[in-house]
Amino acid sequence: MDITTIASIASANASTSLKAQASILILKKAMELQTLNAAQLLQALPTPAGPTPGATIGGTIDVFV
Repeated sequence: MDITTIASIASANASTSLKAQASILILKKAMELQTLNAAQLLQALPTPAGPTPGATIGGTIDVFV
C-alpha cells in the first residue's frame, strides 16, 4: 500500500464518520420535535366528561343480561 491509498482510505473513513454523526444529530432533532408535537396534542385534548355527581341516569352500566 502506498501513502496515497492510505490517505484516501483515511479520508473516506473520516467522511463516513462525519456523515454518520450528522445523521444521528438529525434523527435526535426529529425525535425531539415529535416529542414536543405529541405533548402539544395531548395538552390540546379536552378533559373527558364524566357522569354528573348525584345523577341517577347514565351513572352505571347494566352488564347483566
